[in-house]
Amino acid sequence: MTLDEAAPVAPAPRRRAGGDPVKTLLHRHRALCERAVDPLEIAAGLEVQGITDRTAARFRHRDVFSLAEELYARTPRGDEPVAPRTVRPSDARELRGFGYALLPGALALGAAAAGVPYAGPFAVLATVAALVWPRRTGWAGRAAAGRFPYAALLLAAAVVGWAVHRHGTPLGAGLALAAAPGHLVGAVYAARARSRLAGSRALEDFADRARPLLVAAALAFAATAAGAAALAGTPPGVAVPLAVLLFLTRLLLVHGAPRGPLAAALALALVPTPPAVIAAAAGLLVHAVLVLSRASAHARP
Repeated sequence: MTLDEAAPVAPAPRRRAGGDPVKTLLHRHRALCERAVDPLEIAAGLEVQGITDRTAARFRHRDVFSLAEELYARTPRGDEPVAPRTVRPSDARELRGFGYALLPGALALGAAAAGVPYAGPFAVLATVAALVWPRRTGWAGRAAAGRFPYAALLLAAAVVGWAVHRHGTPLGAGLALAAAPGHLVGAVYAARARSRLAGSRALEDFADRARPLLVAAALAFAATAAGAAALAGTPPGVAVPLAVLLFLTRLLLVHGAPRGPLAAALALALVPTPPAVIAAAAGLLVHAVLVLSRASAHARP
């Protein structure tokens, strides 16, 4: 046996494939990383692209938030320092928004009390108009700059109009009155959700903290909607489920949620049976819990 036959041939070392996976990801999402003002916006954008905490492990990171921090740190931003995020003028804007939210209820209730002709249709228009105000009053989410989905608006108008036709003008006044507490609850929910997002270190962590927050917001609004119904003189059993349905519609629209389930819930509410609106509101609440527990739903516009 020769020396060459006795000595085993060592396999050639393999080259590590893939190089720097984070660099590849940075190149793929360069536009997102360059326009982000903090790592949270990158994390939300990555989530929209389907990157989860499990995916982040392939890039040697424990979660999407950690991966976003590296992407943010490695994004070239030139020689100029990044300007810190300015705080929005929330005080005057929220006060103005709350004043706008008071108008539908005040006008609808006044028209109903004065016996104005067509007070019912007027209440319907005032209630549906309140759905678009969050896009201009400070608590809109990442869909704030987009086009309002007019199909959803028309469906909501049909739902409210059909309900007022069946149950009378006081129902329309009660729904219009609920616009003001709906504005407050929505603003508080948006602020607290973003606060929880800033304090979370993983997508699942944020989802676990966001779900009970939404349920609490829906319950708080339901309680105020019951008070508005009593003030308008309409049965709470009819007004509250419909008010919750409209509140969730408003919340989902301004946070950029998919419109298919929203349209399906509004269409279900048009079925002329008492449980239809309750089922639509319950189904939309489940959808909202799933959608609004995503970090991307709370990215700043």
